[in-house]
Order: sequence, then C-alpha cells, then structure tokens
Amino acid sequence: MDPYQFDSLFYDDDHRLIAGIDEAGRGPLAGPVVASAVILPRHLRIIGIRDSKTISQKEREYLYNKIIKEAISIGIGISTEDEIDQINILQATILSMERAVTNLKVKPDLLIIDALRLKNIDIKQESFIKADIKSASVGAASIIAKVTRDRIMNNHHEKYPNYGFNKHKGYLTKKHLEAIKKYGLCPIHRKSFKIKNNMLF
Repeated sequence: MDPYQFDSLFYDDDHRLIAGIDEAGRGPLAGPVVASAVILPRHLRIIGIRDSKTISQKEREYLYNKIIKEAISIGIGISTEDEIDQINILQATILSMERAVTNLKVKPDLLIIDALRLKNIDIKQESFIKADIKSASVGAASIIAKVTRDRIMNNHHEKYPNYGFNKHKGYLTKKHLEAIKKYGLCPIHRKSFKIKNNMLF
C-alpha cells in the first residue's frame, strides 16, 4: 500500500492532525538516540519519503529540507548517552519519542509510531512494526531523526576526530573498534553497551 494511502486510513473528523514518530540511533556504540515527530498536511505528497535507511545521504538531505518546509509541525527529542546508560536503550528511545511529541508546536490528534507505545503521552496511538515503511508520516519522521542525528555526530567528530564519527556515526565498524582499542572510550560512548568479545562499554 502507498504510504500516503496508509495514513489516509486514520483521518476522520476526530483525527485531523496525525504525527508520525520514529527514531535514529538505537544501535550505535556512541552518541544519543534522536527521535522526531512530524505532522504533515493531510493532502501533501512529497515524492520519495520512505524509511531513511533506504535513502542515500544526498536524497535524505533533499527530503529533510522539503519536510522542514512543508510540515505543519516538527518535534525533536534527544536522549543522551548518559541517559541510555542509566535507563537502557529501550527506555531512552521511548523518552526521546515522548520529548519529540512534547516539542511539537501543534498538538496532534493521533500518533503513528514505529513499534513502540508512549505511556506518558495522553494522545491516541497506533503502533506498527516497520511503520517507517508503511506510513508517510513515520517515514518523514525517520528522515528528520536520521539527518538530525547524523549532524550531531558530525559535530562530535570535530571534538573527537580520532574515532571517525563523521563516517560511521557511532556504529560498530572495524575502524571504530580499532580507534577504541587505541584511544579508549571518549565521553560520548555508551558505557553500558557490549560488543562480541564481551568488552564492556
């Protein structure tokens, strides 16, 4: 089903403003998890919106700018690496999503969320596995979250250039692991994460 057609299933007289919610950064060894909530105009069609992981960086940047320009409202929520270590990545992801909804300037009538539920948000919610593929609103949130987090990691690269955060964005790669072994952990590494050889972060 077309992702805009999917979203259209949820519009009615009580649900005129739908916010799609998604995150970026659950899996990396370093950096924050970033969530976004995006309310698109009901009849807007932006060609190319889909799961950010399937889009090239150049296309993501184009779609990011288009979404920023056309969306009714966008909220960003961030959970830091310290929060991830304190409450675990799942709870930090939920917290970042709740913050994203709270940071919307327009209150939505319905939330469409990728796989999770937000118990501290008193708005009707629909949760779907792979919602970033099914829903245009969630796909838009995926793009906003991904580009926002990538820019954060690029900024971290300026401060910690030995780790290559501008390339791998904190995910586990051979070069990232080699840098950790050589230089140790830096302040944005998630100390609670483990890698295959049971080295504790």
